[in-house]
Amino acid sequence: MVGELREPISGRFPPYTAFHPAVPVWCITPGEGGIIHRFFDTSPVSPSGRYVALTRLPYEDRPPAPGDEAEVVMVDLIEGDERALARTRGWDTQLGAQVQWGASDRELLFNDVDARTWRPFGVRLDPQTGRSQRLDGTIYMVSPDGTASVSPCLRRIGRAQLGYGMILPPERVPTNRGAPDDDGIYLTDLRSGQCRLLVSIAEVLATAQPPVDVDEYAGGGVYGFHVKYSPDGARLMFVLRWLGRGAAGRAIEKTNLLTLRADGTDVRLALPASAWARGGHHPNWMPDGESILMNLRMEDGAIRFVRIGCDGGGVEPLSETIVGSGHPTIAPDGRHILTDVYSFGELAYGDGTTPLRWIDPAAGFERAIVRIGTTPAYMGEQRRYRVDPHPAWDRSGRLVVFNACPDGTRRVYLADMSGLMRT
Repeated sequence: MVGELREPISGRFPPYTAFHPAVPVWCITPGEGGIIHRFFDTSPVSPSGRYVALTRLPYEDRPPAPGDEAEVVMVDLIEGDERALARTRGWDTQLGAQVQWGASDRELLFNDVDARTWRPFGVRLDPQTGRSQRLDGTIYMVSPDGTASVSPCLRRIGRAQLGYGMILPPERVPTNRGAPDDDGIYLTDLRSGQCRLLVSIAEVLATAQPPVDVDEYAGGGVYGFHVKYSPDGARLMFVLRWLGRGAAGRAIEKTNLLTLRADGTDVRLALPASAWARGGHHPNWMPDGESILMNLRMEDGAIRFVRIGCDGGGVEPLSETIVGSGHPTIAPDGRHILTDVYSFGELAYGDGTTPLRWIDPAAGFERAIVRIGTTPAYMGEQRRYRVDPHPAWDRSGRLVVFNACPDGTRRVYLADMSGLMRT
C-alpha cells in the first residue's frame, strides 16, 4: 500500500515564502546544508511517507576527490529531525550516492566504494537497526517492487557525463572501445545481493529494432548512461552515449534512446542519435509505461515536450507553443507537466533564481509555482556542481521534493501540491 503522511509535517521546518509560492513549501534541511536528493525519476520519500533519504556532500567549493566521504542522511517529516545514517565514498555531485528506498522504510539503498580496490558496491541498510548488507552490484534505479536494482557501470559513467557516478582515481576508470560485450546493464538482486550483466551494450545495439548501424560505433567507445524502470517494472529505458573523434580530432557525441523488457529481451530503438542530435535531454517514462516524455528540439528549432513511443513508434509534441526545459514529469492527474529550469538557461530569471513550472500542455498554459535560488557560488568543471532542482513526486502523488540553494548552500525543499491537483 502506498504510504501517505497522515500527520502535519513538523513545525521545525521553516516555510519558504519568497516570491509568494503558489503552493505551501518548506525547507526540510534547515541545519548544516550541503545536501541533495537524488533525481527527478525516483522519490526520496519513504514508502510510508514519513522519511526522506538524502546525500550530504562533503564540500561544495572544490573538485571532488577520490576517497572523500559523503553522508547518507534521513529526515523525519513528523519529528523534524535529521540523522546521519552512514558515510560513503560512493558519490558524485549530481545524484549523490544514489540514495533510494526499497520495499519498506526498513530498506534503504545507496552506493559505497572500497578504497583498497576502488570497486563500487551497493549497500542495503535498515535505518532502524543500523544493520547493513554489502551488495555485489551497484544502485542506480530500484525496481518499483523494491526487489532489484539496475545500473550502468558506475565506474565508467563519468566518461559519458560528470556528476552521475563515482569519484575514482582516473587510472581506475575503464575505457570502452566500440560496443563492448563486457559492459552494459547490471542487475542486482536486492535480497541475495548477487549481481549479473543483464545485457551487454554489444547485444543491445546488435539486436535493436529498428536496427542500429553498428559499424557507426566501431571507433570511439559506447557507454551506458541512464537506466530506468518503467512505472510497472515491465521495461527498461537505456540511454547509450557514443564518444568519438571527428575531423581534426574534434570530439563527437552520439546518443541513442532504447527500451527493452526487464529481462533484457525485445530491444527497441525509441529515438535514434540523429533525432537526439538536434537537441534532446532528460527522457522519463510516462505513467502508461509505454511511452517516454522528454525535451526535444523539433525541426523548426524549438525545444518542446514530446511523447515518444517506447518501441520507436514516433515523436508527438505535447504542445506546439510551450517551450521545453529541465527535468519533466507528468503529474499524477495525468494532465500537467512539472519541470524545472537550469540556472544558466534561457527561462531563468537572470538573478540566480529559477522557477518550478506547472504546465497544462493541452491548454497551452503554464505558471511558475515556486521561484527560488538555484545558482551556487561554485559550479566546477562542466558545471558538475550546478544545482538542479530535480523535482520528484512522492508515492502518494501529493508531495514534491526538490533541491535549491537560496542561501548559498544546498538544501532540500518539500512542496504540497494537493491544492493544484484539485484545479
